[in-house]
Amino acid sequence: MTDKNTLSGLNTSDFQKIVDGKETNLYLLSNKGGAEITVLNYGAKIVSLMIPDKNGIMTDVVTGHSCIDDYLASEEPYFGAVCGRYGNRIARGAFSLDGVVYDKLAVNNGPNSLHGGIKGFNSVVWDVERVDEQTVILRYTSQDGEEGFPGKLETTVLYRLTDENELRICYNAKTDKPTVVNLTNHSYFNLSGAGDPYIGDHRLEINANCYLPIDETAIPYGPKEVTADTPMDFFRPHTIGERIDDDFEQLRFGNGYDHCYILNKGMERLSLGASCSSPKTGITMETWTTEPGVQLYTGNWMTGNFAGKNGQRYPKRSAFCLETQHYPDSPNKPGYPSTVLRPGNIFDSTTVYKFSTKRQFFNNNNLIF
Repeated sequence: MTDKNTLSGLNTSDFQKIVDGKETNLYLLSNKGGAEITVLNYGAKIVSLMIPDKNGIMTDVVTGHSCIDDYLASEEPYFGAVCGRYGNRIARGAFSLDGVVYDKLAVNNGPNSLHGGIKGFNSVVWDVERVDEQTVILRYTSQDGEEGFPGKLETTVLYRLTDENELRICYNAKTDKPTVVNLTNHSYFNLSGAGDPYIGDHRLEINANCYLPIDETAIPYGPKEVTADTPMDFFRPHTIGERIDDDFEQLRFGNGYDHCYILNKGMERLSLGASCSSPKTGITMETWTTEPGVQLYTGNWMTGNFAGKNGQRYPKRSAFCLETQHYPDSPNKPGYPSTVLRPGNIFDSTTVYKFSTKRQFFNNNNLIF
């Protein structure tokens, strides 16, 4: 691969290495307006995302590292990654399917399994097909029994940067035996620019009137609860930091926001789930998805202990995540939308992060521009 410098100051040669017998590389996507995304095939990670701010200045809005070695040693292994085969948590690392108990999932987050286990999709090298200057397709085959999950799972993820400054992510998977699948992207966003120390001033709206309350291990109790008149309410716009330190049990359990919101879904398959904006740059990110939920995580466990891209530090709450997905622990909650995938069926999911310097909000489930 030819060595290139990126708009975000990265050098592609710093991402070239042999990992698990496969070559890693950094791939550049750019559109007609000059926006740019870089994608690392280790973990299918989004490394940088350069978007124009209100003054036309290109701004990197995701956290990450400057080289492959830093990703391999990172204390934040999910920066920009595809998480699977099951994104989010499965209680006690066990579930049953068709009468068979699968209890060998890695317990890597307290008593629970998180994001596919110790070596989930975020820690493997994906095969890459370059489609054009704006599109790449990444493929990974997870073998039967990998990280304790049943079935050989063939997964495809497409990243496309459109000329409308949209990052389109399309997931596709098939299996040879019944399994569970919940794929998501775990980019950490700061719309004021990666390296800005706090996202508390970001104004957030989530098109959800209900969320899933969690226990002290971040597993949902089961039933949903309404957000109205609680610090969990983002159906009405609030800044992220406005209530994040309130004396509220759910915020204590999550050390901030780390909760799945149940999106208000209409008849449209792809619908607007959330909108967030920075007052500093004017950048707005709309999150559109086919998924029933979105996990809001506000970087509560970030430490700032290590240097990220261009020497940046990422302290506590210096980034947020909007992870589109099915609900946590769905394999153990029969009342949740099913995450079971069977042979002959296709897992098909789309998420779009759309960037602009325009803002819109929700009001009684209608969009107001």
